[in-house]
Amino acid sequence: MKDTFHFDIIAKAICFIKGQYLKQPTLEEIANHVHLSKFHFQRIFKKWVGISPKDYLQFITLEKAKESLRKGQSTLEVSYNVGLSGNSRLHDLFVKIESCTPGQFKKRGKGLTIYYGEIETPFGNTIIAETKRGICSISFDNQTIESFKTEYNQALFFNKLSRNGKLLQKYFENWKIPTSPISLDLIGTPFQIQVWKALLKIPSSHLLTYQDIAKMIHNPKAVRAVGTAIGKNPIAYLIPCHRVIKSDGKIGNYRWNPERKIAINSYESIKLK
Repeated sequence: MKDTFHFDIIAKAICFIKGQYLKQPTLEEIANHVHLSKFHFQRIFKKWVGISPKDYLQFITLEKAKESLRKGQSTLEVSYNVGLSGNSRLHDLFVKIESCTPGQFKKRGKGLTIYYGEIETPFGNTIIAETKRGICSISFDNQTIESFKTEYNQALFFNKLSRNGKLLQKYFENWKIPTSPISLDLIGTPFQIQVWKALLKIPSSHLLTYQDIAKMIHNPKAVRAVGTAIGKNPIAYLIPCHRVIKSDGKIGNYRWNPERKIAINSYESIKLK
């Protein structure tokens, strides 16, 4: 009965947030709507939804803002249309969640060239996308490029591997570290990039826990946030999120299938030790 009661509360709160996002309701206003204290409401909302009510409201606001920008509205128009007080709040919202400014999002990749291609690995075929700065995506999901083309519909796409993609392809063929470094083009929030850089320090065939990574970035209480950042890692294998496991020794989740995570770690323990 308790779970059903909480589900009804969360459903009611979500409907309220979606219907009132233009007014940017406070935590207290949302909690009052479902007749709970703001502290109790915040706790059960985060337990059920996985993020705080404030973060959920920001996500809804951002999606509405993106819709308006796609229609060609100015950033000032968009700010007021989604209930924000001005350009600065819209800017902060985009930088926090999308890791780009509203202006950059509005360009939709104009002036950007992306090379992409598919290569074979022991863990399945992978799709590599690369800009002039470096690899921006490695994924075991063949829908990645279609998502890129939708999100960056003014960018130029070429179906061929570029310099860094070719270096990675060679690495998977002979397992020898290239003499020239493989460059990455990381796009993320400052916190995400901090976590991803920490992952780069994990040696091959070694495993660390989410708690270990939180300590590495000198933020030991941010275990949940670390897990979220790891789950958004856009560059499979090179940024080795597969080497992070749960504190109880279980393998944990993996963006590209937990079974593949097991396969990669097993292969590395034999091949790279």
